[in-house]
Amino acid sequence: MSGLEEQVFAILQSVYDRFSWGGVVAMMFLENATGLTPSEVILGLAGWMLIDAHGLPISFSFLGGLLAALGSVAGASIMYWVARLGGRPAIDRMARWVGIRPAHIQKAEDQFHRWGYGLVFFGRMIPGIRTIINIPAGLARMPFWKFFAATFAGAYLWCTLLLAAGAFLGHEWPLIREFLGQYGIWFAVTLAVAFGLILGFRWIFQKNRFSMENE
Repeated sequence: MSGLEEQVFAILQSVYDRFSWGGVVAMMFLENATGLTPSEVILGLAGWMLIDAHGLPISFSFLGGLLAALGSVAGASIMYWVARLGGRPAIDRMARWVGIRPAHIQKAEDQFHRWGYGLVFFGRMIPGIRTIINIPAGLARMPFWKFFAATFAGAYLWCTLLLAAGAFLGHEWPLIREFLGQYGIWFAVTLAVAFGLILGFRWIFQKNRFSMENE
């Protein structure tokens, strides 16, 4: 662990010791608003300190994921509204402040125009994308309720999984970063495909049941 990582670790420990789950909400707000601290660290450590170390079951991750997702949506909404209300000039000024390159914003815009609302959902699970994707959504004036729904759903799924992984691994939670560093994109794609299949099968089942009830 590098010196910077040790400092981040110490700060998070202090925040969680003092504010518990309120600290998780605040850190996820900052992560989605600025991208300065990866959620793998925030939630992996939280899973260990606030679930495993307190003797809570891993299933508590479902409630913790709800709180973390609310912080994520609040943070993501900052960039969304700046982009929607201030346009590209406001985004260019803020991007310099948080260290986002214009080329990355342009790439995110291109991907948003290609994939649409789905990218807002799946982007919550891809490091480096979850912060930037808020910008093209705002510039395109995506309806806020759709932005909120897609962001919350994707963030809840991602946050719950990371908390559960941290609780399961305990003090070995840094393995989460190593795994996602090597296989993060493939993991996100696999998760997205699996989630899509579940929704697809559920839609087919409900459609068939509705047809049978009307026969």
